[in-house]
Amino acid sequence: MLRRMLFSAAAAALLLLGGVPSAALAADATRTPATAVYTVTLASNASGSTWTGHQSVSFGNPSADPLTEVYLRLWDNYHGSCPSTPITVTNVTGGTPAPLSVNCTALKITLPSPLNQGQSTSIGFDLSIVVPSGADRFGRDGSYNFIGNALPVLAVRDGNGWHLDPYTNNGEAFYQLISDYTVTLDHPTSLLVPATGTSVDTPGASGRTVTTATASKVREFAWAAGPFVKTTSTTTTGVTVNVYRVSSISSSSAASMMTTAKNALVAHAGRFGAFPYGEVDAVLDNNFWFGGMEYPGFVLDVISSTALAHELAHQWWYGIVGDDEYNSPWLDESFADYATDLYNGISGTNCWNSVSWQSSAEKISNSMAYWDAHSGRYGTVVYGYGKCALHDLRRAIGTTAMQNLLKDYAASHWLGVSTTADFKAAAQAATSVNLSSFWTAHRIDG
Repeated sequence: MLRRMLFSAAAAALLLLGGVPSAALAADATRTPATAVYTVTLASNASGSTWTGHQSVSFGNPSADPLTEVYLRLWDNYHGSCPSTPITVTNVTGGTPAPLSVNCTALKITLPSPLNQGQSTSIGFDLSIVVPSGADRFGRDGSYNFIGNALPVLAVRDGNGWHLDPYTNNGEAFYQLISDYTVTLDHPTSLLVPATGTSVDTPGASGRTVTTATASKVREFAWAAGPFVKTTSTTTTGVTVNVYRVSSISSSSAASMMTTAKNALVAHAGRFGAFPYGEVDAVLDNNFWFGGMEYPGFVLDVISSTALAHELAHQWWYGIVGDDEYNSPWLDESFADYATDLYNGISGTNCWNSVSWQSSAEKISNSMAYWDAHSGRYGTVVYGYGKCALHDLRRAIGTTAMQNLLKDYAASHWLGVSTTADFKAAAQAATSVNLSSFWTAHRIDG
C-alpha cells in the first residue's frame, strides 16, 4: 500500500479488539495448509454492492504435524461492527465451525479427523458479501465497488503456530501462501468487473454477464464492480494492461497512468525477474484516502505515477516474493518504495542523513503491532527510512552486487515467503563486507 501519511485514529486500538486464540508452537516449521485451490461462485445485486453464493477450498498438509483444524480469515469483517459483519459464512461443510474470533475476522473450523502429512481435504460454505459505503480497499464510492480481501482465506500455520493477527487499517496484516483461484461473478452487464487473473465473459440471464476469472499461483484475489471506463494496452514484454477509471477521471489522466503501468512493469521485471502473470488491472479513483493498494494482477490507485509504480512493485515484493505483512511489513513496503526510486531514477543520496529516531524501540523491522501503536511514524520509518537503508546497502556492497542480490533473492524465494533473516543472510553472502554493523546502524533486526 502507498500511504499519503494519513492514518486511522482507530489504528492504535486494534490490538485491543477481539481475543486472539492461543496456539501452541508447531514443532514442524513447514508452512501449512498449502496448495490451496479456491472455487467461488457469486452473483451480485443490481449495483454490485452485495454478492451471494458459494465458496469451497481444497488444501493439503505438507507438515509432519497433523492439522486438526484450519482457520479462515474473514478480513473485511473489520469494516463491520462485530458481530454485525459484512462477510457472512454459513452452512459449512467439511468441518465444524466455532464462533468467530479476533474481532470477527477469524473462523476456526475443526476437521472431522486429523489431516496428516501428504493428505488433502476440502471445506465449503455459503458466502455473503455486503460492500460498505466509502472509497476504501473494501468499500463503495457512489456507483463503484472495490472488493479487496473479501473472500475468506486460509490462515497460515508455521513454526510460530497459527497466525491470527488482527486486521490493521494502517497497513496490511495479510500472510498468504500461493494458491489457485477460479471465481465466477454473475453481474449486471452494465457493470464491469476488473479482477485478479484472466477473465472471460459469457452471457448470463437477461441483462446479465458471467465473468469467470482464473488466477493460478497467486496469494490473494480481489475485484471491483461498477460502470468503469476501460482502456487496454500491452507491454513490450507481452503483458496485457487494463486501466479502469471512474467517471470523474479524465481520459488523458488514464492514458498517462497506462504509460506508467506499462513502463513500470517492464522496468521491475528487468530488475527482479519476468512477471509471471499475463494481465494486470489498474483501477483508478482519486477518492482513495490511502493512495494505492496492491493485489495480485490488480491494483487500486489515485492518479499518481509514483503511487502506481509502487503498487506494481508490490507485484514482486509481496505478490511473488511473499512475506508476513503483519510481522515484517518492511519486507514488502521498503522494497516496493526502493523499486519505485529505481524506476524514477532516484539514487537516495544522503537520504539517511534525515533519519531521526523517535525512541530506542523504533526500528525499520518492527511489526504492525508496533506501528499501530505509533501510527504517525509508520510511513516515515518503514517506507522512508526503509528504502534509504536499501539505498545504503547498495552503496555498501556496490551497485552490481545489489542488482544481483535482488534478482537472485527474488528467484530463490519466487512464489515463496521471505523473512528478514533470509534477506540478511542473502545480502551477507553477496559481499565480502561484514554487514553486522550495517544492520545495527539501520535498525533491521531478525
